[in-house]
Amino acid sequence: MPSALPDGDPAPATGRLPAGALDAIASTPFGVYVHVPFCRVRCGYCDFNTYAIPELGAHGAAEVSDYADQVLRELDLAVDVLTDGGSGPGPRQVETVFVGGGTPTLLPAADLAKVLHGIRDRWGLAPDAEVTTEANPDTVTPEGMAALAAAGFTRVSLGMQSAVPHVLATLDRTHDPAAVGRAVTAVRAAGMAVSLDLIYGTPGESVADWRRSLDAALELAPDHLSAYALVVEEGTRLAGQVRRGEVAMPDDDDEASKYEVADAVLDAAGMQWYEVSNWARTPDQRCRHNIGYWAGGNWWGAGPGAHSHVGGVRWWNVKHPRAYAARLGDAGLGAPRGGAALGPVLSPAAAREVLTSEQQADERVLLGVRLVDGLPIADLAAGAAREVAGLVAEGLVDGRAAVVERRVRLTLTGRLLADTVVRRLVG
Repeated sequence: MPSALPDGDPAPATGRLPAGALDAIASTPFGVYVHVPFCRVRCGYCDFNTYAIPELGAHGAAEVSDYADQVLRELDLAVDVLTDGGSGPGPRQVETVFVGGGTPTLLPAADLAKVLHGIRDRWGLAPDAEVTTEANPDTVTPEGMAALAAAGFTRVSLGMQSAVPHVLATLDRTHDPAAVGRAVTAVRAAGMAVSLDLIYGTPGESVADWRRSLDAALELAPDHLSAYALVVEEGTRLAGQVRRGEVAMPDDDDEASKYEVADAVLDAAGMQWYEVSNWARTPDQRCRHNIGYWAGGNWWGAGPGAHSHVGGVRWWNVKHPRAYAARLGDAGLGAPRGGAALGPVLSPAAAREVLTSEQQADERVLLGVRLVDGLPIADLAAGAAREVAGLVAEGLVDGRAAVVERRVRLTLTGRLLADTVVRRLVG
């Protein structure tokens, strides 16, 4: 089953935000995230809010075909909320768009283009806007990539995960490893940047297997690469396999060793880390949308289960596509409409959380410490600042950065133990 939503306070049906949340909306970078919850199959390790189309029953195909219009109705609501019913300025132009999933490229390229045009029509896109979609390699075609580029997409993040067939099989990944190269060629031919996603620590994956995946990825000369340690999440098929003893639980020491291998191999290939799990060839090729998240920026998340953050308020949408559609007035999904009007639009938000100033400060540490630039020591609470010397002595924080630049910057060992550093700094 998809992951459970967090607990929170009731979210108003209007979607309106508390007083003060919009005070800086016009002067703060703003991004849009669009969640596409559909997949052909559910991978055994996946805990994202995704649904294999057969799981959706008789209306599954209709939900996919209507999805772009549902997102646009949520974005209409977003315009109203972010202008406080038309009384405020709303956000400045959108600087980043990220379409994630799921498998966004299960939607026709025309539908993804429709969503992007809708974002542009409502807020405008910055001249240098970064516009990314995730894609399963098997769903990529030259025609589709050309259509996305023509619509304004600038990046494609391909779910490679591994180059080794038995590792892909353990992950329940069904794409052909050779499809990754074909997909990269199609993305590049369309003039877009390429990012590759890898997973390490899969049960049965040797260090040699992991090196093979890294080498295969680098042979494709990506502009950006993400590498994530496998986490076994409760409720997934993989968790059941571990519980029954069919596969081994990923080993922390093994994953740490593979992270060190990745950093060395990628560094030698000219790719520099800028966030604990992300590397880019140049600063310009870093994922600006994700940096906005780690830097505590504002974004609207559209789609089932999508999370948003504006002015210290977080909220998250109902997770099932049918519940999402119903909130947006599409309760008769899949039925012939004959020109009939849709029902009233209600906020799809399931719940929200209004962060205190202390919680916001803790989050700035939690997220910001993961970035290569680190955190200014002056921004830490007094007790946290006193911890820095000990973290330097333990080899977790760069001593020169702490003394000369007055910043908390993680060492390689610190990146492996980032959670430990955070606990020390937030108390």
